[in-house]
Amino acid sequence: MGAAQESSRQLCLYRVKHEIDQPVYFAFASGLSWPHSVGMADRDSATPTSAKRQHLMATAWRLFYRDGYRPVGIDTLLAEAEIAKMTLYNHFSSKDDLIVAVIRKRSEEMLAGLADAVDRAGPSPERRLLAVFDWLKVLFGSPDFNGCAFIRALSEFPEPTHHVHQAAWRHKQSVRKMLLRLAAEAGAKDPPALADSLRLLIDGALVAAHATGSTKPARVARAAAASLLKQAKGSAARSAKT
Repeated sequence: MGAAQESSRQLCLYRVKHEIDQPVYFAFASGLSWPHSVGMADRDSATPTSAKRQHLMATAWRLFYRDGYRPVGIDTLLAEAEIAKMTLYNHFSSKDDLIVAVIRKRSEEMLAGLADAVDRAGPSPERRLLAVFDWLKVLFGSPDFNGCAFIRALSEFPEPTHHVHQAAWRHKQSVRKMLLRLAAEAGAKDPPALADSLRLLIDGALVAAHATGSTKPARVARAAAASLLKQAKGSAARSAKT
């Protein structure tokens, strides 16, 4: 292998390692072919983000969140974004791959927002956990709130094996992972059980807020979360005494 080829290979390895995920990196570094499970949206994420790609994704997010994923056709998307069809397919192999990329970007933004809200809540484990529901209240009160983009994706793509469905479910699992950590830090006897209950509260509040246009579901969910946390800590304390 020449110096130029080795340099190109190292650049590819860097991008895969730092911009996609570790399993793909180790497979690629070992000389294996690109896994079949990695779709076009994954491969595209390893290339520098262009202005046109950003504009396309921003337009797609606005339309998908307003009108739904399936109802928005390619022609409508291209007309709104004022781009040629070739530009779309230079970045994404299909509309579904574009949807996956949009869902992933939205997931990253929401998880970052949640993490920031938790960090700003201070050192108290209880306040950090309940900050999730304070963040929901802010979300529900925003003028562009139109329900949960991930619940919508799960309902529009109900097949569990569909990669849009899986992308949306990964976000829900990421939220649960955060809740699990917060529940453990708050001293719950059974952190997985509390995390599951809190995730159901969040999803219920998202649906109710979308249906009513009110922030009240966030307040109700927060009160329920506080009660569940108190019970979970009480169980832990009773268990420690026995």
